[in-house]
Amino acid sequence: MKGSVFASPFAKPFKGRIFAVNPNASEILGVKCIPSVKDAAGPVDLAVICVPAALVPTVLRECAEKKVKAAIVVSAGFAETGPEGRQKQEEIAAICRNAGMLLLGPNCLGVLRPASSLNASFGLGMPPSGGMAFVSQSGALADSVIDWALEQMYGFSALVSLGNSAGLNEADFVDWLASDAQTKAITLYLEGVRNGKAFMAAVRKAVANDKKVFVLKGGREGKGLKAVSSHTAAMAGSYPVFAAAMRQCGATVVDSLEELFVLGDAASKQPAARNGVAVITNGGGAGVLCADYCHRYGVQLVDLREKTLARLDRGGNMHSAYSRSNPLDLIGDALPERYAAALETLLSENYVHGLIVVQTLQTMTDSIGDAKAVVAASRRHPKKPVLCVFMGGPYSKEGICFLHEHGIPNFQDPLLAVKAMAALVGKI
Repeated sequence: MKGSVFASPFAKPFKGRIFAVNPNASEILGVKCIPSVKDAAGPVDLAVICVPAALVPTVLRECAEKKVKAAIVVSAGFAETGPEGRQKQEEIAAICRNAGMLLLGPNCLGVLRPASSLNASFGLGMPPSGGMAFVSQSGALADSVIDWALEQMYGFSALVSLGNSAGLNEADFVDWLASDAQTKAITLYLEGVRNGKAFMAAVRKAVANDKKVFVLKGGREGKGLKAVSSHTAAMAGSYPVFAAAMRQCGATVVDSLEELFVLGDAASKQPAARNGVAVITNGGGAGVLCADYCHRYGVQLVDLREKTLARLDRGGNMHSAYSRSNPLDLIGDALPERYAAALETLLSENYVHGLIVVQTLQTMTDSIGDAKAVVAASRRHPKKPVLCVFMGGPYSKEGICFLHEHGIPNFQDPLLAVKAMAALVGKI
């Protein structure tokens, strides 16, 4: 998409060889076209097929003759349309199966692998490279998530749109991601599961390999259940049974897209830890909210010991009215030096296993200075998760951007920060 307003700042040229196949064109976007995949000068690892549904079987047969290893069928018009479409889908699945060719789709967005600059999809942009994988049974949802990621700086190891799952399905990709070195957290949007036993085994494998797994289920009840069958031809079962099975496997079931990605982002950037954390804040109300949410989600707020308070007092940076308890309220005039002293003191204590750092906007607040203090302390204590709640807009933006650039998740709402910490300490 040369010159497009949609071009992603993270997109880099793909280093592999690309063959453009179109019998009715001599060139597409500067790439010479060949009339058939069989005319490609060399082996083909992956074919991305986006032709009318009626032509897909012919194209796949040509791919089979060429011994293409895998195919992504973007084209719609298969099982999601009814019995006739289902018959066409079974035909293309058989072609791929008989040829030993992997099949993703049909009716899907495709696959993106940012670290390899691979965009085998019709997604408009390339998200940043990172440690979160996203597997979705909705292609349109995946496309919107790419746009969202560009704004929120969510980094992805892979994005996979499953479509109708005539070949590869959710279990196959979770099983692969479970052993993928680039992936730290796996997020999934599912409407149904093809093989419950295989999927549960894949999730267990991922969890056993220290990958956090977060699942958002669509088609839970009412008309949502009916809508699923007309979307990707999936069968949606009982939501309570599904949720219980996921929790049994060690996955976290979430209730919204925002939750799915903020929790996945945090788990991809920060380490898991034992329960027992502290909250640092410059606003008492925000600290109270954090404490309430910690109680609700089983995050233990440790009691600060006398030796810890004595260290804070000796440092000379604390206000005389600071709270001397957890949450540790630094008072509204806290500058970066006070945040830095509190961060270092608490993170160096062996009974404090993680921190939630809250910054409310006050007249004296130095957002970028506070962010730099957080990043420096986190680097000195990389085995302890640090999550931030820098609340605000334009006046806090520079600090928030600095946090994101250095791998520290920031949340506008203390509730989401606490839920992310609950996931990191194994409480949800």
